[in-house]
Amino acid sequence: MAVRGWGRSVATATGIAAGAGAAQLGLGYGLGIVAWLPSVDGGGEASWVASLAWATWITATSVVMGAVVADRLAPSPPNSEPSAGADPDRTPDSLLTASLWRLALAAAAAIGGMLTVALIAVPARSATRADTFSPQTIAAGYAMVGAVVGLLMAIWAVASRAAAANAIATVGWLWLLAVVAVIDSVISGTGLTSAQLGVWQITADSEQYWFRNIYLPGAALSLGSAFIIGAVSAWPAARDARRRVGAAISGGVGPVLIAAAYFLAAPRLVGPRAEQLSAHLLAPYAVIAGLAGSVLVTAIAQRLEMSRRQPATATDRDHDGASAADASADGRDDASGSGSAEGRDAPVPEQPTSGQVADAPARGTASVTGGGRPKPTTPDGS
Repeated sequence: MAVRGWGRSVATATGIAAGAGAAQLGLGYGLGIVAWLPSVDGGGEASWVASLAWATWITATSVVMGAVVADRLAPSPPNSEPSAGADPDRTPDSLLTASLWRLALAAAAAIGGMLTVALIAVPARSATRADTFSPQTIAAGYAMVGAVVGLLMAIWAVASRAAAANAIATVGWLWLLAVVAVIDSVISGTGLTSAQLGVWQITADSEQYWFRNIYLPGAALSLGSAFIIGAVSAWPAARDARRRVGAAISGGVGPVLIAAAYFLAAPRLVGPRAEQLSAHLLAPYAVIAGLAGSVLVTAIAQRLEMSRRQPATATDRDHDGASAADASADGRDDASGSGSAEGRDAPVPEQPTSGQVADAPARGTASVTGGGRPKPTTPDGS
């Protein structure tokens, strides 16, 4: 039964990863976000770099989503994180089982993500380039590297619910941003153009919005979104003391995928347009911003828990002190009451009256006469 359950989950991870990759590429091709254009001018070169970044990122995120969804749909997956009522002392066998479970789901999702390699390589043949005779091979290679990156991130996401939430929230946010950028370009009269990964030039092209090579509105959008997503996705796990380590570092999952896609697409920063260059330079700082958000909410959750525990401890201490005082007071009352009762109940010895003589003392002792003077006695009684 266990083997059957694992086989079903592995197949689910493969199918969901393949479906997620196909759905994302279909959306990208349909909106013109991913476009393999001939490299005859600067626009074609920028589109090539942007499409390579999208191809890498789509493949990686498809692998992560396949592994995470299959793990959540599994009937009884091994616990990768201790729950609120779980035993924190896990045996090595359970740790090994959880590790194998994560690795199996991630590997199966990576296999399913390989479907995007074909869906990327075939359309990429239209991207005629002077530096290579086979652009589809380069595009397919980037997709395969994205699958490897997704495999590593999937292991992390399956092990931490906060990391999985961060990755999925980042995917949703970037697609929303891309759709908004395309709609904005259509409204402005530019038409369907290749959108950049995580980039939307909100303002007009004016020098006042630029600081050297950094587009300031884009920087605020990129860093702010990474911080907010990192904080929001980490908060549920940060409230559990046994999940705080994973929650604290979960803010870097989504930004790391973006940074990897940008670095692989243009490692020497040759070919991107100005807004693309700004996004390339900001990608590492977005990772830091995401980590800052998750670390901040984890610290806040820990501080709130400590503040809740301190009044409770003080109340228990006061209650214990009052109980001890009451117990000692009861003891004193019992002691005094018992003593007085014993004093009242004890018989009082009778005192001889005047003129009476006490019992005869033993031989060799003195007796007291009525006058109060001792009279010696002799052995014969005289």
